[in-house]
Amino acid sequence: MAEKNVGNSPDQSRRSFLKYTGTAIGGAVVGGVIGSAISGGFTKKSTTPTPSPSASPQVQAGMDYNRAPMFFNQAQLQMTEAAAERIFPKDESGPGATELGVAFYIDHQLASPWGVNARTYRTGPFVKGEATQGDYLSIQRHELITMGLQSMEEASKSKYTKSFVELAPEEQDAILTSMEKGEINVVNGVTGKTFFNQFRVLVMEGVYSDPLYGGNKDMQGWKMRKYPGNQMSYVAIMDKDQFAAMEPRSLHDHFVH
Repeated sequence: MAEKNVGNSPDQSRRSFLKYTGTAIGGAVVGGVIGSAISGGFTKKSTTPTPSPSASPQVQAGMDYNRAPMFFNQAQLQMTEAAAERIFPKDESGPGATELGVAFYIDHQLASPWGVNARTYRTGPFVKGEATQGDYLSIQRHELITMGLQSMEEASKSKYTKSFVELAPEEQDAILTSMEKGEINVVNGVTGKTFFNQFRVLVMEGVYSDPLYGGNKDMQGWKMRKYPGNQMSYVAIMDKDQFAAMEPRSLHDHFVH
């Protein structure tokens, strides 16, 4: 075998290998790239016209790709949006939960490790705590919210023969009030009161958290409260006696583009 290769340089052997493997594999993988390169294909003009830039999909300016469900299905998202709007409705002071994107904040939280109680002690026994302790639940947070929404939907259909999102505002308020009072059961050992308390906290977080998390769209929640947001420094106003209004800043504003 060694004698047969006498007189053939390494470069010639490599060229032969590339040539014949490209021919043998053909149109599979190598033939399409290496084979065309060996035959001078890279120097030939393509007969296929290059698509014009206008043929590609246009990205809409100002599109907020953070406003998309990660956990809820469409029905759950709509119910969450409707319930959140009744807890924090739009009025003369400013936008409500719907416009602020609170439903997306809640959705993203439930899709995160927080939704599965990733950093919470989860070993029983699961007993009812004192009023000052709160509940220690055997179910995870995302289960509490989804089952609470389902119980709310069932109560709406039972009382008004309509879905929660189809109810008039005062009817939605009645269902939410029943949840708050614990008159609607969510699952064994868990009443609507537990669901409502957790849901209301999530709504308020969605209104006032940094827009990074999906709510407080355009920092409108902060602007209603004249809250400055995430400022790097207050040195310029520390000596002022009167209230100093500041344009709010989010975590995104500190990102170096």
